[in-house]
Amino acid sequence: MSRRVYVDMVGDLFHPGHVSLLRAARELGDHLVVGVLSDESAAAYKRLPIMILAERVAVIEACRYVDEVIADAPLRLTQDFLDEHDLALVVHGDDLDEEGAADVYGPAVAAGLLRLVPRSGVSTTDLIARVRRRLG
Repeated sequence: MSRRVYVDMVGDLFHPGHVSLLRAARELGDHLVVGVLSDESAAAYKRLPIMILAERVAVIEACRYVDEVIADAPLRLTQDFLDEHDLALVVHGDDLDEEGAADVYGPAVAAGLLRLVPRSGVSTTDLIARVRRRLG
């Protein structure tokens, strides 16, 4: 029986920081499931993505560490979602505080299934700032 690991992300302007997160998550199990948040979900808490959902899904699906992609994944995990997808572990970058973790990943936190991994590399926000500086 394989250990299914879940990561959710916006995945906008796919970059080495995303790859690092996906690699770290994949090392914790046998099958990596990536939930890609909708444009609307991303805009509700962050900003409207530059790439549309279908573009972000296509790039994330092509990553060697990814076994399965769920487009339009829920912003907040439910126990039903964890059960439906048979998820043994949920992974997020270590930039998430306890309150944020409980809000977004409540059932996974309660069950001890959330693992935070070190963030490394560039972020999408960094890339957008770089583009602005170079064009500006």
